[in-house]
Amino acid sequence: MERKIINQVAGFRTQDGAGVNLVRVLGNKTVQDYDPILMLDSFDSENPDDYTAGFPMHPHRGIETISYLYRGQMTHRDSLGNEDTIRDGEVQWMTAGSGILHEEKLPASDKLLGVQLWLNLPAKDKMVPPTYHSIKKSEIGEIELENGKLRLLVGEFEGRKGYESKYLPLDYYDIHLNPNASVCIKTKKERSVMLFTLVGDAYIGGVLVNEKRAVKLSSGAYVEIKATNEKSQVLFMSSMQLSEPVVWGGPIVMNTKEELMKAFDDLKTGNFLQNKIAY
Repeated sequence: MERKIINQVAGFRTQDGAGVNLVRVLGNKTVQDYDPILMLDSFDSENPDDYTAGFPMHPHRGIETISYLYRGQMTHRDSLGNEDTIRDGEVQWMTAGSGILHEEKLPASDKLLGVQLWLNLPAKDKMVPPTYHSIKKSEIGEIELENGKLRLLVGEFEGRKGYESKYLPLDYYDIHLNPNASVCIKTKKERSVMLFTLVGDAYIGGVLVNEKRAVKLSSGAYVEIKATNEKSQVLFMSSMQLSEPVVWGGPIVMNTKEELMKAFDDLKTGNFLQNKIAY
């Protein structure tokens, strides 16, 4: 059975961090529909003034952040002592777990294009030790399609394997289609599947979806993606729905109000970081 669109969200322009202009697509009002993906922010600018202010040091607990830049650079620094930069076509994966502080700097480049996802952690894994990993170009497979290509950022595609998520399964593809080209992506029936039109419009399950929109799909064995008469770049994300309570306060996402209050109390009392190195 073909998957069809059951929900569609258009992003809105906003600022975050120290003044980064971005398009916020998913947030606290879309939690139930897009579970387990909590947030999706999109970056698309040729003006460095839109983003070089960056995201100063800030806390997270209870989630994983996944940043993918098709174009541009992002430098990560955190309370574990990690410092690393991703560049065109690379991914940063941070498991906040029990608590981490990090900052993200966005140096000026010809173009900044990409997204950041917040992936929820299951209740049993909310307080796992924090970690950081970057997925560099050498780890990302590029698979030729009949009229385009698929970049295997995370997970598996037709027997090809990439970086594997530890706590929730995730297949994450960057799909490029030439004008009027189409592709059918097979999907596991039990998975929660969403797509995001990063560049250009595309037909998804036979419905035209404009640029910078997220769509959630019904259950099924495959989804058809087709470009218009211009090129399309579509991000595909497949994971497992958690169906757990979500209590969200700023950069912290827990399952109960008590857990959320404890997290903010830990910040105030200096007990937030259970794993740290001086930064």
